[in-house]
Amino acid sequence: MNNYAFIDSQNVNLSIKGMGWKLDFAKFRIYLKDKYDITKAFLFIGYVPEFQNLYTDLQKYGYIIVFKPTLKLPNGKVKGNVDAEMVLTAVTEINNYEKCLIVSADGDFYCLIRYLADKNKLLKLMIPDRNKYSSLLRKFSNYMVFMNDLRAKLEEK
Repeated sequence: MNNYAFIDSQNVNLSIKGMGWKLDFAKFRIYLKDKYDITKAFLFIGYVPEFQNLYTDLQKYGYIIVFKPTLKLPNGKVKGNVDAEMVLTAVTEINNYEKCLIVSADGDFYCLIRYLADKNKLLKLMIPDRNKYSSLLRKFSNYMVFMNDLRAKLEEK
């Protein structure tokens, strides 16, 4: 199989942290390859210069990083919404993969997920936390898998 993954890194990171653990991205990349035949894993992330070592590591693990420019807000938080980049990449790459895995709990991806399902291109919708995801995504329950059950396999030690 030639399947791709499209990963909303901020959604995954915040959801996993909210459950009290940290995702080992190296193990996660191997898991995606072994479990879902993911040949390319696109990781969408806001670019912050001081995290260059993290980006280098993620590329070493086998992720294709798609950066979004970030803005520093007056309260000091950094904002980099990756939604448009993720939708655009999933659609422009559609002829290059058999099926794709979307990794996010964000309802903003409803239209993308619906489109992929209608085109028979959606493999799975991976939700980081089964207790916290957009109700818009319930329509796709037959595609859903949850990362809650993967802590023992994918937690950073």
